[in-house]
Amino acid sequence: MPALFQVLVAATSLVLAGSAVGEIARESDAAAEPYPGGRVISARYSSSVLIFRVGAISLTARIDPEHYAADTVVEAAGLAALFTDFDIRAEVEGRRTEASVLPLRYAHVERTGSKVRAVDIAFDNRMASAHATPPFGSLGVPPATAEQREGVIDPISAIFLLAQARIGGEAGVCSGSLPVFDGKARYNLRLEAGESQTIRTPAWRGEALLCHAWYEPIAGYDPEDYPTPAELRYPLDIWLAPFPEHGFYLPVRLHTRAGFGGVTIQVAELDIQLASAEP
Repeated sequence: MPALFQVLVAATSLVLAGSAVGEIARESDAAAEPYPGGRVISARYSSSVLIFRVGAISLTARIDPEHYAADTVVEAAGLAALFTDFDIRAEVEGRRTEASVLPLRYAHVERTGSKVRAVDIAFDNRMASAHATPPFGSLGVPPATAEQREGVIDPISAIFLLAQARIGGEAGVCSGSLPVFDGKARYNLRLEAGESQTIRTPAWRGEALLCHAWYEPIAGYDPEDYPTPAELRYPLDIWLAPFPEHGFYLPVRLHTRAGFGGVTIQVAELDIQLASAEP
């Protein structure tokens, strides 16, 4: 995968399931379900380096009080499409509880030129096991152990897990550490809350909470793929916009300083609808 798109995909892993980036509880009657029923979120994100568009991300997510599911496509666009033929299609489904998420299945298909690899992750009794077609030539040095794959989540479910604490304010939206496994690499995303800032994108404007996500590699990396100190020096910055009428936050902008000029991802189109009774 081209180095630029390694940065893009890493950033995108925190956008893919943007449908639940922080559940907002009412100050009163907290025991009741304030937002019954489900929501369907359709969004398109655009990524750029400096002023040049390099990628596009489309997302469809469905959430209700007990379940979540999402489908997404990441592809080269604009200037980058002249130099690389690249896309990733990913999907996830799982269950929501009061304090956590339980992924049931995650899958993605990555295509770079004529090379295609499909990765499926099953979660059985909190243990993640991956199957790749064709198989990885290496599972990393060292590979992720069974112990390191226990209790993990996939990249898409990371955002859903971030949302689970019922909160009365913004302090609990971005905190703690998320254990992530993508089928080969095992890493943590360490979260730190920043201040609210005024954000303007083509699809949304207003006050958004800044969340810093620090990438911490654990296992499953080949030496040539291990992040450099320069790549780990800065966090991925995520701006979370509140949607109190629906009961959650959404990421409206992301930025990482890794790579030449850094990569910015922002929402270009956004639509939120009540889900029908049928799945």
